Amino acid sequence: MGAIETLIVWENLATMRYELKVVSSGEEIIKHLSPAQESDATNFVTADGGELETVEKMPLVEWFANNYKTFGAALEFVTNRSQEGSQFVKGFGGIGGLLRYKVDFIEHEEYEDQGDGSDDDY
Repeated sequence: MGAIETLIVWENLATMRYELKVVSSGEEIIKHLSPAQESDATNFVTADGGELETVEKMPLVEWFANNYKTFGAALEFVTNRSQEGSQFVKGFGGIGGLLRYKVDFIEHEEYEDQGDGSDDDY
């Protein structure tokens, strides 16, 4: 969508980005998991119990650092060592962005329902 002009990320974000493949069909799925979610085996099987194979695993912060230019965004890191940074981490979970233009999220949800299911449409 290209709506984010500046992506703001907490430097110590613990979220991991998984690129998974459904063994039976070869379909690729992207998941962003917290450390608690990583330890839950149900995140690594399909809804019908099919096996998911890990193709790639990397910290989401690293993925952002490698790919933010692809989306035409600037990347800013924040620390939680200041009052404002700590509030950002607690309030937004460590990820936020400044938009280039107004986004109608209701219309966007309808668009996602028709999409390919990929989470890489930032």
